[in-house]
Amino acid sequence: MKSIPRAEHPRPDRKRETWLSLNGEWDFEIDNTLAGEREGFEKRASLAGRITVPFCPESRLSGVGHTDFMNAVWYRKDLDIPAAWQGKRILLHIDACDYRTAVYVNATLITIHEGGYTPIVCDITDALTEKKDYVTVYAKDDVCAGRQLSGKQSRRPESFSCFYTRTTGIWQSVWLEAVPAAHVASYKVLCNVSNGIVSLEIPVSEAAVGGRLSVRALYKEREVGFASAEILARSVSVGIRLSEIHPWEVGRGRLYDLEFTLEKDGVTDVMDGYFGLREVSLTKAHGLAINGKTVFGRFVLDQGFYPDGVYTAPSDEALVFDIKAALACGFNGARLHQKVFEPRFLYHADRLGYMVWGEAGNWGLDHTLPENLYHFLPEWIEEVERDVSHPSLIGWCPFNETWDIGGKPPCPPLIDTVYDVTKAIDKTRPVIANSGSFPTSRTDANDFHDYEQDPAALRENFKDVGKGIVNDQISRLYAGRQKCHPHLPVFVSEWGGIKWVMSEDGAAWGYGKDVASEEEFFARFGGLCDALLENRDIFGFCYTQLTDIEQEQNGLLTYDRRFKFPPERYRAILSKKAAIEE
Repeated sequence: MKSIPRAEHPRPDRKRETWLSLNGEWDFEIDNTLAGEREGFEKRASLAGRITVPFCPESRLSGVGHTDFMNAVWYRKDLDIPAAWQGKRILLHIDACDYRTAVYVNATLITIHEGGYTPIVCDITDALTEKKDYVTVYAKDDVCAGRQLSGKQSRRPESFSCFYTRTTGIWQSVWLEAVPAAHVASYKVLCNVSNGIVSLEIPVSEAAVGGRLSVRALYKEREVGFASAEILARSVSVGIRLSEIHPWEVGRGRLYDLEFTLEKDGVTDVMDGYFGLREVSLTKAHGLAINGKTVFGRFVLDQGFYPDGVYTAPSDEALVFDIKAALACGFNGARLHQKVFEPRFLYHADRLGYMVWGEAGNWGLDHTLPENLYHFLPEWIEEVERDVSHPSLIGWCPFNETWDIGGKPPCPPLIDTVYDVTKAIDKTRPVIANSGSFPTSRTDANDFHDYEQDPAALRENFKDVGKGIVNDQISRLYAGRQKCHPHLPVFVSEWGGIKWVMSEDGAAWGYGKDVASEEEFFARFGGLCDALLENRDIFGFCYTQLTDIEQEQNGLLTYDRRFKFPPERYRAILSKKAAIEE
């Protein structure tokens, strides 16, 4: 019997004992003519091929390896519901499926979901029978339409420039969960570090109203707080005063465990979670502060691609490796770039004290059209709601480099509305509305991309940035379009990209002139890094990038995760104290 791929629990932040992975072998069929709906593929007893879930069909690990465009794909799998789950509600989780997904159980349509990066959760109980049950998933995908978020997925048949292999259909774990009718749905954490108080907003199912909810907080298995409340509505708010205060810090991801117990009519639902005691602020005077202490953001660009799994890490250990590799080089966090990373990555960032910026994969969406708010906002809200309680996540960035499309500039109301909605949902974090290009007045930081390769010139570009004067690369290319607000803090969120190729691939590229030796590389890297560290008006930077990806070979590691140079050499340069930290 084959082992189940990615068999670990997908959601350490919302964990019950009654769950079952559906990863592994599924029936599969490509439907480029879009005939499947008309011909009733959801009723079929089998499909033409096989695939290994959760890997996308473009990947080698899927067993398919089809890298051309796929207009639609179908999946089918028999279900074997444990007898012990009798009487419970059965929830089907598809943690990500790109892009428009229809879910059927026994040929009955359960739900339709749009969005390639956020989870689908549906109650399939009423569609189940006492006979053999099966689930069918239908996913349509069109990265060229301008109406969906696709990040760095190539809109040509081949990969090119900074666009890479596409992802179609299921690319995160699929699993079942059994819950009582009265159950906890999720939770949201707000922290007050100085007083040691944690406030929890806890949505519950409709059937839970009239029950009682208790919450225990534990630290290293010691109970350090407790709260209980009668459930009078679909959401319960409780506050817990902690008897022990252990703040979450950069490099020290101290986590508290949470145990939720919901009781009604003699039936109990138990769900485990966790939180980190952490507050974040961003000001011009103090820069980025974690629990009131200024921390210079030494971020690295992480795009989350893998040579064998494309969007999907081959193992849980691979997720951990990327974080530890960045830490070994001296970085303290990452921009999770043009992709919504899976919850287990954020869990490992939480426990390792690794700061991250949450982004949307906004490339692929035509941001010049105000009506595309309809395609952007629902998925973005789902992302924010999914990840809002992760302590490692210290800020949001919904848009990146929104250049002109067909001679038309981006639509300011589109960007402004997304900023306003993000702040309405989450008032605890900074929001950079549009990284590297055309920011409006609705943003919490000035954000610049500058791939200048001469350290002296880079230093000159930002010498007066605190006064609202900047000569970065984008300002030169788009004169009059790049704004610098003198009252806001400054983030240089892309720089470097120094090319160092360790293969014979003639199509490989990076930024600037190639370096000829390891010493030349570190002379450039160190000079550029010092130019930013020594600027009192800059609160953080993000180096491009952690790993090579296909033809783009400007990573600190190769695509197959080999260090190009000893990580301690990067660390020696990055560990210098920044001017804003003094």
